[in-house]
Amino acid sequence: MSPSSRFAEGRLLVVAFEGWNDAGEAASNVARSLVDTLEMTTLAELDGEAYIDYQFNRPQASHDDDGSASLIWPRIQLHGTPQVASPVIDISGVLDTADGPADGGLFVLLGAEPSRSWRSFAAEIVDLVDVHDITGVVFLGAMLADVPHTRPISIFVGSENADVRQEFDVERSTYEGPVGILSVLGHALEAASIPTLSIWASVPHYVHNAPSPKASLAILDKVAEITGVVIPRDELVDEASAWESGIDALAADDEDMAGYIEQLEQARDTVDSPEASGEAIAQEFEQYLRKRDGKSGDEPWRPPAV
Repeated sequence: MSPSSRFAEGRLLVVAFEGWNDAGEAASNVARSLVDTLEMTTLAELDGEAYIDYQFNRPQASHDDDGSASLIWPRIQLHGTPQVASPVIDISGVLDTADGPADGGLFVLLGAEPSRSWRSFAAEIVDLVDVHDITGVVFLGAMLADVPHTRPISIFVGSENADVRQEFDVERSTYEGPVGILSVLGHALEAASIPTLSIWASVPHYVHNAPSPKASLAILDKVAEITGVVIPRDELVDEASAWESGIDALAADDEDMAGYIEQLEQARDTVDSPEASGEAIAQEFEQYLRKRDGKSGDEPWRPPAV
């Protein structure tokens, strides 16, 4: 997959929301890492009163060192790099501005998923994209899926834009059904002639209650491949290894869980094998689904259109 000038050299907006699109906090943690590591500044904050349902996404109580109480409200913020040229940090942590988005052109939209007024929210984001001369948008998402934690995290990259699909050799999602805010934003941006690309990770559903650093690492690596922006990942690699080892330990003490994971591994290995035909893959998934819930006709998970 070779980077296109539109994405690798343009002014990019990376978008991630906490909530429905963020299984294992995999997408939001990548966006947060970009903001923190690149020392981004807050350029704009959207009106939480207009878009966030505080009964669903409640403010958090906090106390200062002197015991004074305060409330931390859910936010949706646009961040940007302060450098004239957008920085790229290699694995050693050395700043390099030779590659990556140009003209200080890396932005991150991060925060709670808006709960209402999605069309108004999308229109406001389109306006911000126009104000900051953003030329491309990369959506990050993560969904719970029937995948084993012991195998590489599956990543789906897709686009509704024909030029982007050709330049990056990626697919167009054929999903039909309920969608999240990323789909709404993608539709509005494409209508405004802003090309978009989506990166989705599959998170094992049986460990959905904890953050998934392995999924975050997979998303981060794909972001680097697409955009040319690379940040230090050593700490995340260690966290991913510890995450996998911890689940291994739990499975070792639970025969049912271990057997279920083995079934997922067999299904995944069949799909990944070079000699697997489309028919063999379909049969393997049908067999797995029958074992899982006693019925066939379901399809393996696919990410929603965004």
